[in-house]
Amino acid sequence: MTPLPCHRADAIAALIHPRSIAVIGASSDLSKINGRPLKHLMDKGYTGRILPVNPKYAQIAGLTCYPTVANLPEAADLAIVAVPASEVFKSIDALGQRGVRAAVIFSSGFGETGPEGLAMEHALAECARSHGMVLCGPNCLGFVNAFENVYATFSQYADGETGPGPIAFVTQSGAFGTAIAALARERGLGLGYFINTGNQADLDFSELMLSVIEDPRIRVAAGYLEGLDDGASLIRLARRCRELNKPLVLTKVGRMASGQRAAASHTGALAVTDAVFDAVIRQYGVLRARNEEQMLDMLEALSQDRCPCGNGLGIATQSGGAGVMMADRAEEVGLVVPELTPATTSRLAEVMPAFGAAGNPVDVTGQFVARPELLRESVVALLDDPNIHIGIVWLQLMTAHVDTLVHIFCEIRDRTTKPLFVCWVAAPADAMQKLRAQGIVVFTAGERAVEAAAALARHHAFQRKALADKSAAVKALHIMPVDATAGGIVDGVQPSVQATEWLRAAGVPMAAVSLARDEDQAVAQWRAVGSPVVLKIESPDITHKTEVGGVILKLNDEGAVREAYRTLMQRAREAMPHARLEGVLVQGMAQGHLELVVGVQRDPVFGMIVMVGLGGVLVEVLKDVAFRHAPFDADEAQAMLRELRMTALLDGVRGQPAVDRTAIAHMLSRLSHWAAAMHPLLAELDLNPVLVGADGPIAVDCVMVLEDQRHPAR
Repeated sequence: MTPLPCHRADAIAALIHPRSIAVIGASSDLSKINGRPLKHLMDKGYTGRILPVNPKYAQIAGLTCYPTVANLPEAADLAIVAVPASEVFKSIDALGQRGVRAAVIFSSGFGETGPEGLAMEHALAECARSHGMVLCGPNCLGFVNAFENVYATFSQYADGETGPGPIAFVTQSGAFGTAIAALARERGLGLGYFINTGNQADLDFSELMLSVIEDPRIRVAAGYLEGLDDGASLIRLARRCRELNKPLVLTKVGRMASGQRAAASHTGALAVTDAVFDAVIRQYGVLRARNEEQMLDMLEALSQDRCPCGNGLGIATQSGGAGVMMADRAEEVGLVVPELTPATTSRLAEVMPAFGAAGNPVDVTGQFVARPELLRESVVALLDDPNIHIGIVWLQLMTAHVDTLVHIFCEIRDRTTKPLFVCWVAAPADAMQKLRAQGIVVFTAGERAVEAAAALARHHAFQRKALADKSAAVKALHIMPVDATAGGIVDGVQPSVQATEWLRAAGVPMAAVSLARDEDQAVAQWRAVGSPVVLKIESPDITHKTEVGGVILKLNDEGAVREAYRTLMQRAREAMPHARLEGVLVQGMAQGHLELVVGVQRDPVFGMIVMVGLGGVLVEVLKDVAFRHAPFDADEAQAMLRELRMTALLDGVRGQPAVDRTAIAHMLSRLSHWAAAMHPLLAELDLNPVLVGADGPIAVDCVMVLEDQRHPAR
């Protein structure tokens, strides 16, 4: 049967929300991998039609079993494929001919086994595409749509309570993903969707997550990644999450598939894949969790429905030491612990014991056991303070007072509107359960509560910025068209003069430079400059000129210029006898009291990445750099500068004047737009140093590497 034309989005919808499910290779033993989906579907109350397929049986668990796919009475929306790897291809082909639009493949023995298995996997994906089908897997646990009782899985997670909730969780790992799902259940965090992507022969993490975040019942998206090949799809997902105001939390381990690349520039050497990943997802508002526990902490904080309008943290505690510890951590993760207004301080003084502390953190002492109103009124006053946006209450043990305390926290919740977290150290199990049943977020360690609060604040700060950017009039930067193939390319390395002109045309401040092929030309160009010059060796084979003594500064008479020309040529021949020497570059001496390094790297996953950092010869030692995905605006560039560990140097130290951060930010933004326009022709760009002085930044040295045209960029 020829399949009806099917849009990919419709096929994915059929996968996630099937009205009928065929189980290929179904077993009558409901404890086996190919029998467990049947048991789950029946036990959990799936209301669609279940169609087992296996020539061994006429019936399974009271359901009619069909001998072949061709014998199915209808083209099921979804097929669960649980047959040996050698039989998967013909099963997918038969399903496609029958008109089935989607399949989830449990079977292993594909790409994870090596080249032969990977070839089988590619053939499988091509077969599916030829039929207009989509595939989840192979080598996966399947998925759960808890809203509609779709249990297309053999995971142990489905054995327990799997009631729906506001979280969509997509994981590349089956076993670790199941562990995270089980931990979420222990916390009472409902997973509306649980999806294991497996080998991702067709559907990948981002595409599957994009399909489920559209569900209005989902408030938070969470993912576990082990690798990433398509950065653009992840950025699309992040942007869609931002549009929907749904936080995206990711835990990623391992390294991305970055492939082999030559790092001719400082930027390339410093662009470690994980650092780039971290910078890019932060740029697009994605929250990254270090591990599964921190992911669950973030999900717990983000699942509650109260929104902070700032990053001011108020802390009320039973222990002064715990308050200090949390205040320290708050500062480290970007929160502030502000002073309270005089009105709040007076209000606290009215209810606090004499030996308590009415500042922030508020130390209510253990007296609240005898006088519950101490805790209630203190926390309400704290949250009413206009400088406080999130509150945390820390306490410990209190085993004999669980019901009293739960009641107090419910009263506080009902009298306030700001997010409130409870940190209950060594809490009785029933205390955690009762608080979560009331929708109150609770943690068992102070720093974890603070980190979760920071995640909540960061998400809403990003959303406020995104809203402001959308409503503000955005002035587009004018980027001159660039013909990257215009003459002068030598083995992929563009001569410095041409590279400088391209960047100047794009609005990037570059010191003018000219090429002298002999002493007389060098002298003539020095005279044309009319002030002291620097001479630099020019060769497509010499990337870093200082390493061969290829730079001579402050030349301001004819004899010095001629001698410098000869010296540079001699040094280059001695250091690199086979290097092709084009001559020397002549450039006016630029002024600046601070050196930056600025660069671009074509990352194989995300595309064009811009870097800025403290420059000079020690850039690769200090590694004080920040990255962003191109293009971006000047506000994002300002955020890059704030991320530098030595950002204070930009504001002037030890008598040095402050530099113009705005001018640097505009330079970075213009460069990012130019770099995006150059993709995929540009491989690397290094501007080092960029001198920053009273007149703003100016780049005085440029290394540009173009992608080898014999090996086109991805």
